[in-house]
Amino acid sequence: MAIVDGGHLIGKALANEGIEKAFVLCGGHVMTILHGMQEEGIEIIDVRHECAAVYAAIAYTRASGKPAVVVTTAGPGVGNTPAGMMEAMSMNVPLLQIGGAVSMAMRDAGDLQDMDTLKLMEPCSKWAKKVTEIERLPFYVSMAFRHALDGSPGPVYLEVPTDLVMGEVEEDTVDFPENYRADLVSGGDDALIEEAADLLASAERPAIIVDDGARWSMGDDAAAVAELSDYLKIPVGVSGSNCRGLFGNEFENPLLRTNAMGRADVLVTLGCRFDFRLGSGNGIPKDAKVIQVHTDMHQIGFNVRADIGILGSTGAVTKNILARVKEKRNPKADAPWTGEPKPGPRVDRLPPDYHSDNTPTHPARAAADVAKFLEEDAQDWNIISDGGEVHVWFLGTTTASRPGQIHYSGPNGTIGTGPCLAVGAWAANRKPVLWFTGDGSFAFYAMEMETMARFGIPVVCVIANNSSWGQIELVQKARLPEMVEKNGPCNVQLSHMRSYEAMVGMWGGYGEKVIDHDDILPAVRRAATEALKNNLPAIVNVEVDVDAPSPFLAPYIKMLNDSRAKEATTT
Repeated sequence: MAIVDGGHLIGKALANEGIEKAFVLCGGHVMTILHGMQEEGIEIIDVRHECAAVYAAIAYTRASGKPAVVVTTAGPGVGNTPAGMMEAMSMNVPLLQIGGAVSMAMRDAGDLQDMDTLKLMEPCSKWAKKVTEIERLPFYVSMAFRHALDGSPGPVYLEVPTDLVMGEVEEDTVDFPENYRADLVSGGDDALIEEAADLLASAERPAIIVDDGARWSMGDDAAAVAELSDYLKIPVGVSGSNCRGLFGNEFENPLLRTNAMGRADVLVTLGCRFDFRLGSGNGIPKDAKVIQVHTDMHQIGFNVRADIGILGSTGAVTKNILARVKEKRNPKADAPWTGEPKPGPRVDRLPPDYHSDNTPTHPARAAADVAKFLEEDAQDWNIISDGGEVHVWFLGTTTASRPGQIHYSGPNGTIGTGPCLAVGAWAANRKPVLWFTGDGSFAFYAMEMETMARFGIPVVCVIANNSSWGQIELVQKARLPEMVEKNGPCNVQLSHMRSYEAMVGMWGGYGEKVIDHDDILPAVRRAATEALKNNLPAIVNVEVDVDAPSPFLAPYIKMLNDSRAKEATTT
């Protein structure tokens, strides 16, 4: 008969769930949980800010396909995490945050960190509960994962008072739940599968669009998407980063990264939320037939009509549609209706801005040179994109060779997540990391580079530095030109070309500042050599132009300028 503490019970319950990684920042209220996880062989990665732990867990979970746990101490430790939990919610990423809390006996008595953090966490979590009995800790851990991994996955929160974590109990009196989650995955209604197959088999311009919501219900059937694409030569567009590379090597098969939603006559949507990222569906031709597949019934028909709406696993439904299509159409299609993919390096085929010789360097040129490094030298590296304008330029260059390779923020537009995502992606596969970021975004969690140095993580950070919060400065200039001309931009300019590359000197890493565009690629390659040799992060700090709006911002600025010109003409 063993006497164990609550931390041991939580560690064992997490191990029973198959948890392999925990992202934490230590604190007195949760220390026995860390020891309990350590005893169970769970790898603990301690970071420098609690929200960074959540972002790292997001990247780990996306890269590995396995949920992670985040452990944060009471009060401000929990209070530092809501932005990360909201990020996980926006991308349907299942993870568990365990937060410490004041002891049950001292609640509302003014003890250290006596705060109602459960109420704080409820709006940014799918499910949030406080445990009140030590014997029920494993029960609540199992319940948390049941909610995190249900039909619409997401982050959950479990609060554990310190007297439960440190209290002791006879282990044999504690029940550890088993076989409490359903394994059956719905393949969709047969009649609707038949209708969908009929539409696809007769379509002239079929297309598929996949969003973050498809990741956790794809299961072992991701190959069915690739096979359906090959059978009918369907272009597959992937929105968000959860599913990039899931269906095959995008270098070898460009059809798996071709978004033809705007030209389709039959469109299959897998796990899609038609928010602003997908133009709220406004780009879908009005006469196109739309087949929506999702595990969350509330997303079927959201902003876009569902001519056929199928509630079920995106992988299993696709597999069933594929089987019916093969019965209805034989032989398979000869060539994609979008045209045969062009051979040769993708970077060479990017639009003119990506080949600009302007000084200061166009941000697209910086993105293209980093993409060239990835294409020629580092196709298997983890790829992290962070920032506003520079993220948009870089996103257009990224190509995935494997699942879980590319990471960036979701529909919240959260910036500053880059170094945290780098830590989490590396934790999943121990592969080197390329992190492309803006100078504003870089500063949010820059000290996580110390985490990288401590754990021996080879990272090349390329900063596209325009010495400004560039996206907001461009909007200010377009919306308030007279005011900006009179007083200058308002609180958007940063110190000119701050020497961020010098930071790596604190841990013996490599840093380099780049002013000329011809020096970008050689500098990135030098940084990669040093990072790999020393298992340390490196920084390449590149000066870029602040006055080059991205494809995301340019239409808005044009609209403002056209409106002003029209007003001037009429007056």
